[in-house]
Amino acid sequence: MFDAKIYKQRRDRLKKQVGSGVILFLGNDESPMNYPANPYHFRQDSSFLYFFGLDSAGLAGLVDIDNNKDMIFGNDVDVEDIIWMGFQPLLKDRAVKVGVEETAPLDKLEETLKNSLRNGQKVHFLHPYRVENVVKIEQLLGIKSAGIKDYVSKELVKAVVEQRSVKIDEEIEQIEIALEASYKMHTTAMKMTKPGRYEIEISGAIEGIALSHGAGVSFPVILSIDGQTLHNHYHGNQLKEGRMVVNDSGAESSLHYAADITRTIPVSGKFSPKQAQIYNLVLKAQEEGIQAIKPGIKYRDVHLKAVTVIASGLKELGLMKGDVDEAVKAGAHALFMPHGLGHMMGLDVHDMEDIGEDQVGYDNNTNRSEQFGLAYLRLAKELKPGNVLTVEPGIYFIPALIDKWSKEDKFAEYIDYNKVEEYRDFSGIRIEDDVLVTDDGYRVLGKPIPKTVEDVEAITGTE
Repeated sequence: MFDAKIYKQRRDRLKKQVGSGVILFLGNDESPMNYPANPYHFRQDSSFLYFFGLDSAGLAGLVDIDNNKDMIFGNDVDVEDIIWMGFQPLLKDRAVKVGVEETAPLDKLEETLKNSLRNGQKVHFLHPYRVENVVKIEQLLGIKSAGIKDYVSKELVKAVVEQRSVKIDEEIEQIEIALEASYKMHTTAMKMTKPGRYEIEISGAIEGIALSHGAGVSFPVILSIDGQTLHNHYHGNQLKEGRMVVNDSGAESSLHYAADITRTIPVSGKFSPKQAQIYNLVLKAQEEGIQAIKPGIKYRDVHLKAVTVIASGLKELGLMKGDVDEAVKAGAHALFMPHGLGHMMGLDVHDMEDIGEDQVGYDNNTNRSEQFGLAYLRLAKELKPGNVLTVEPGIYFIPALIDKWSKEDKFAEYIDYNKVEEYRDFSGIRIEDDVLVTDDGYRVLGKPIPKTVEDVEAITGTE
């Protein structure tokens, strides 16, 4: 955990932002895989971690704004627990490490909240994403589960998003720790990529690296020769000559800060001329997108710059035609890149997505587009120093989407479907890095992972 003063400063700032009432943060509980004593790997709620820092199950945090008081509710273990788990520090001693002096058993939480309600205090909370926390809020506050969304505190949502969106130095350090492990994951995957090997061998190896360096992977590994499927978690294919592997994966630090990197690897050890052309086009879009990052620019504009590079390059290859700017404005390029350029990142790989993507990536000055492709842009608003985000353009040839658009003759003035058919079995390419917005520009975080054609080919299959 960080120094206690960091957590205290965060809660004190939250009090000023929200103004009055009490703020409830429910930590997560253990979640059983198939019976209670066999749980999934525990992951604490990210907002609880951010403000209260304790990484264990069965806790709740309360910030009483009106009385300037912070509390943690939870139960100490008994002798039977110690037999199975070993010695566990008392909650009061752990709470001191995050700047909280007052603790109470978990069964006192309901009484405390009811006293607050009787005293006319509003109870602020974020929308729960786990069923057990929905049930808890129903029990604690008497709100029917179906209506909980109507009681989520807008003031708290705004305050949490504002705080968590800007990373302090200690958080950047944690992200770079996650990126150290991610470097090893991706270079190992490159070395292991060779004909005859199965995807699961590589995905298993790199997940093991993440586990050995921190808290495991920051999201389920995406590693597939079918890179045209954007989030492909199937790992049963055998690698074959002429194919490419899209590896989208990242580690989580021991304090649960995420990394998120994508590289595309030629199974044969060399990209074919056609593959290299598309690869270099994606790389150019990524590099120009990164170079455009600075405070004050809207990330939607960075996205549009990157997809314009892609559309221009595809026109040179004969896949697109007509006026490039008009094609991008119409959304014709989304046949080849049907997703956004990137997203916020921090304690979550899609930072604060549980709070609401529109609340995190958009604001009163930036509305979400309804256009196919652009609608999937997770981050569009103006960038600020301290934001950490991904830059991940790609080009994909998705047979089902090609068939649909071709049948509809959609954007025929911008797309040469006869030429596209020549790429039908191409799959896809994506390249992704994690970038910090600085006071005067940007910094790509982490040790550089091979991404030029020459550097990727030099390391592939060298195991």
